[in-house]
Amino acid sequence: MRLRKALYIALGCLGLALGALGAALPLLPAFPFLLLAAFSFARGSERLHRWFLGTGLYRNNLKSFLDGRGMTRGAKIRLMTAVTAALLVGFIVMGRVAWGRIALGVIWVGHLLLFLFGVRTLREPEDRT
Repeated sequence: MRLRKALYIALGCLGLALGALGAALPLLPAFPFLLLAAFSFARGSERLHRWFLGTGLYRNNLKSFLDGRGMTRGAKIRLMTAVTAALLVGFIVMGRVAWGRIALGVIWVGHLLLFLFGVRTLREPEDRT
């Protein structure tokens, strides 16, 4: 039981680190890694989970989505750009494997349709300085 919690905490820390990098780097998506961190911390440590829910990374990137409200336009664009870049690399590597390229194309179209029409777009928060 303790080993399982330790693994969840380690996975949460990895997700948090990659999510923080993704928030700073334009091509690395923060969203899936922060989602992994939230999931892992919830199962590994109540204290770490509460702490994570209070961070700006969570509030700015995940809170509105997990509350069922949607995502900001900027977050959607960053996520769609990162997934498109990753799928494009796979598409190029597939070379002459037609079925692989078709599968990646279908996944890409499905991804775009989901985020364009399935996830509500929220207004960007106003900068209060």
